[in-house]
Amino acid sequence: MSRELTLGARPLDGGCCAFRVWAPRAQQVAVHLLDPPDRLVPLAPEARGYHAAVVDDVLPGARYRYRLDDAEYPDPASRWQPEGVHGPSAVVDPTAFVWSDGGWGGVPLEALVLYELHVGTGTPAGTFTALIPTLDHLRRLGVTVLELMPVAQFPGRRNWGYDGVFPFAPAQAYGEPDDLRRLVDACHARGLALVLDVVYNHLGPEGNVLPHFGPYFTDRYRTPWGEAVNLDGPDSDEVRRFFVENALAWVREYHIDGFRLDAVHAFLDRAPYPFLEELADALHAEGARLGRPVHVIAEDERNDPRLVRPPALGGMGLDAVWSDDLHHALHALLTGERHGYYQDYGAPAHLARALACGYTYTGEYSAYRRRRHGRPPAGVEAHRFVVCLQNHDQVGNRAAGERLATLLPPDALRAAAAVVLLAPFLPLLVMGEEYGEVAPFLYFTEHGDPALAEAVRRGRRAEFAAFGWGEAVPDPQAEETFRRSCLQRERMGEPHHAALLAYYRTLLRLRRTHPALRRPALERQQVVLPGGSVLAVRRWAAEEESAPPGAGRRAEICLVVNLAPRPEQVTLALPGRWRRLLDAGEARWGGEGATAPDRLIGGEAVRLDLPPWACALYERE
Repeated sequence: MSRELTLGARPLDGGCCAFRVWAPRAQQVAVHLLDPPDRLVPLAPEARGYHAAVVDDVLPGARYRYRLDDAEYPDPASRWQPEGVHGPSAVVDPTAFVWSDGGWGGVPLEALVLYELHVGTGTPAGTFTALIPTLDHLRRLGVTVLELMPVAQFPGRRNWGYDGVFPFAPAQAYGEPDDLRRLVDACHARGLALVLDVVYNHLGPEGNVLPHFGPYFTDRYRTPWGEAVNLDGPDSDEVRRFFVENALAWVREYHIDGFRLDAVHAFLDRAPYPFLEELADALHAEGARLGRPVHVIAEDERNDPRLVRPPALGGMGLDAVWSDDLHHALHALLTGERHGYYQDYGAPAHLARALACGYTYTGEYSAYRRRRHGRPPAGVEAHRFVVCLQNHDQVGNRAAGERLATLLPPDALRAAAAVVLLAPFLPLLVMGEEYGEVAPFLYFTEHGDPALAEAVRRGRRAEFAAFGWGEAVPDPQAEETFRRSCLQRERMGEPHHAALLAYYRTLLRLRRTHPALRRPALERQQVVLPGGSVLAVRRWAAEEESAPPGAGRRAEICLVVNLAPRPEQVTLALPGRWRRLLDAGEARWGGEGATAPDRLIGGEAVRLDLPPWACALYERE
């Protein structure tokens, strides 16, 4: 059943506009139309604290505020804040845009290759439409999904997006609402899905009008950002409706293909029908109505597989979840860092466990947390986990915002990329990773309140204390901090960066086309630690997918990686004959030349001499 969208300002035929707002605490509610002639139109009270009216002679673009008793505020469900978080709301007609994606059928979950991007730093112009010329690059790379960091209206001209305060309104710093529609339409024309990162666990402190309208927050729980969103207390049905309707509005009004839900471990919710399950149900029903998938992907730090298990098995029914363990294990091995949460990682076995089942910690003791952590993900499919070599958090939440391209030698970077991109999970790349971007990605804001800006500075310094990164944290408020974080796309033409880009394209092509790689399955994988810091991963295709037909055996690959800065000598049990598909040290990738044998004659003890950071991919003949 389709759920009607009623919140906010909705243009109707004949120049009328319907207004509806939830304001249970107000005695009198009116819409104040600010365009000449200035008008104040009372809204009629409805059940459960809603107020609504249909108003004549209101055209798209009209500015308005809601008057609650004696105070005025923008619309919590505003579709556009053309003057920023403190300005009036504007009426938007989502039906006026002419779409060209009528045949769009979406991208299946198991085919997702995500590319995380911040709109403001992704191009020199920093707008939705400026991204359109970059989409062909993503398609050639082998990406299938553009994932935008949060775009909901935030204070100022620059922000990561996690301080958004108008969840329905695209940030005016990035363009008008139709500009986002143009970007989505252009993605679909190229076979790319577009996923939004949305923040439903808190709203930013500056410009947040929700507490003036109703009990959107509760002091019964606390989060890192203060009071929790009211998901299970009195009036929580209407709070949930606000956020569910928000997600549906992105799908219907912008043709969005899915969502990355920020930090769902901060959803404090004891209701029998959890908000996450309700949201997933609504979005999946909408996808079924539209005839295309709408993906629901969670960021969660608990290692809890119940998020992606079906409700019939006691789960929430989400499509996928971020698995930070693989990143943490790989990063600790590569860099030697052991501060903060990295203290729980650093041994090859930690990486092997993450590759084998999706999590490193499945109930074992965590020294960082000083308690047991995680739950076994038995039966959870590989394409339910999103993994990465880097993401905005793991780069931007470093004091200096360093990317791995500046922390690791090129050979190590190529070896790590192969581990992630050829794993059976859903890979996520962070913008610029594919060509070795060296510009940092720093945390930046532009808050108008000096006290808030200073609190953010102090908070960043405190956050980095556990990692031993010192006091030298770039000022988030400084424009230079933002400028330093912008991509330098011109580097793609330089030989070293072009070679890395070609390498990434090759890895993603192999992932997409090789029978042993294109259908991810944990049960068709073997992860072995033959010694030292060497990792060997064998993967094979289902019998019906093996090529060539009638060969009488399965298609199979073996990835061998030395994740140490020293040579290693190991022996592997590799039955059969194997030919090399790729050596990450080849000159065409920017290396000093291939060192892995062209062919291996299999047996119980195949000896390999591996240089530092060596990485080779073999195919069984």
